[in-house]
Amino acid sequence: MEQGISTNRRWHTCAYAIGLGLILSPGLSWGLESDKTPVMERREAISLADAALQALKHNLDISISRQTKESRQADITVEQAKFDPTLSVNGQFNRAVSPLNRPVFGATGGSLTGITTFDQRNHSVTLDATANLPTGGNVDLNYSPARTSVNQNLAGGFLFNPSYTGGLALTLTQPLLRNAGFDVTKTFIRVAQNNAFVEEHVFRDRVLTVLASVEQTYWEVVFANENLKVAEAALKAAQELLATNRAKAKAGIMSIVDVLQAEAAVASRVEQVLVADKAIRDQEDQLRRLLNPAEEDLRQDLRLTPLDQPVVTLEPISLQEAIDKAIEQRPEIAQAMKNMETSDLNTKFAKNQILPTLSFQGTMGMAGLGKDYGDSVNRNFNGDYYNYGAGLVLSYPLGNRSAWSTYNKRQLEAKNAEASLMNVRQQIIVGVREAVRRVQTDFKRIETTRSARIMAEKQLQAEQERLKVGLSTTRFVLDFQRDLATAQGNELRATVDYNKSLSNLSRHKATTLDRYNLQLN
Repeated sequence: MEQGISTNRRWHTCAYAIGLGLILSPGLSWGLESDKTPVMERREAISLADAALQALKHNLDISISRQTKESRQADITVEQAKFDPTLSVNGQFNRAVSPLNRPVFGATGGSLTGITTFDQRNHSVTLDATANLPTGGNVDLNYSPARTSVNQNLAGGFLFNPSYTGGLALTLTQPLLRNAGFDVTKTFIRVAQNNAFVEEHVFRDRVLTVLASVEQTYWEVVFANENLKVAEAALKAAQELLATNRAKAKAGIMSIVDVLQAEAAVASRVEQVLVADKAIRDQEDQLRRLLNPAEEDLRQDLRLTPLDQPVVTLEPISLQEAIDKAIEQRPEIAQAMKNMETSDLNTKFAKNQILPTLSFQGTMGMAGLGKDYGDSVNRNFNGDYYNYGAGLVLSYPLGNRSAWSTYNKRQLEAKNAEASLMNVRQQIIVGVREAVRRVQTDFKRIETTRSARIMAEKQLQAEQERLKVGLSTTRFVLDFQRDLATAQGNELRATVDYNKSLSNLSRHKATTLDRYNLQLN
């Protein structure tokens, strides 16, 4: 039994010696080195202002919104075109060959074998011009010259053969109640203009949103790069501690446990470096997508190097001035106000549609007959042969429920538009207040995290001195190293968040374009 116990002890001792040899071996190290030749990467330095300018020019969301905005101008033209005159020309040729009931005019008798035919040919052209009037009426001008010829043997004595006629007619239809007046007829033109105005500010809102995203992503790229430096510094510190512990363990003045703890710490730090490097590449891709490079460029491994450094000074902020600026410049306010105006136009139009349909109709015409076209035209405009007429047409659907229902609906829509404006104003005010608080809070975070980082540095330095004289352990030093890395990351995060908060406040005030002196076209 004692012999078995002794054998086990010898095996444990042997395993311990083998493990110690592996740990103390200089060839065993945790790091990011690779035997492979590093791939050459193309790098491009970019400032925040350049990123904003590129996004304004090339971002797909901005391009789509810009095209939608421009398409709204076509809607205005469509409504205006309803008052464009319409011209039409209709040319006709007709021939009719028919039997006469009498073989000879003025006589009786005869036989069916002597049926006389009546052969008539007609050439005519109709010129017509119509137009909708701004008053709600419609005018039609018609001129129709024609040439008519018949059998010579039948026409002689009592018909002009050929004969040339011309007819000039003017017709006016003018509503007096429903659909009457400039305000009614121009309603849909004004609605189209309002919609174009709204789309203009939708475009502006989209631009502000995209630029805010560019700023936010840019600062995340900055954070990712600086965070990688923190992770690499933590890895270097852990590697240095590991090397020191290996040397002490080899000299027999340190426990193997301290070496194992340092090894584990190095492995953990390597993982953090890998994760931090991946975060940089992810954020760079997000920023590149917002800038919308060519697909071929997006496929390449282009690394972006941010040139701008985050600010760490407190910018003076007046809450009331920020709110006033937002109310003045936010595109949502302009949209809501214009939507309310459109609702008012639609309500007035619907109220007009409740009225009965009462229309005035008037016609006037002149006729002419001559030996040729010129003679016919002269006689047409002499005014010897004329016609005219006038009348009123009244109609009203019993109950008129459709018009009344539409009117009630438009009234509700107008109230909703007014409420929407109030809601937008309230949301903007609350959003600005929150954005201002966020700026102030994030700046205070910079101060507190900086103090925490300084304390972590002092604690680590003190614990390292204690370790040198044998008053501390590797575990405590590693804990303080970790605490320092965490404190550095927290300070960096607070700094970047503060700059993101400033960007967010500019977005809420709609002053992002002003910051970069950019103009919309």
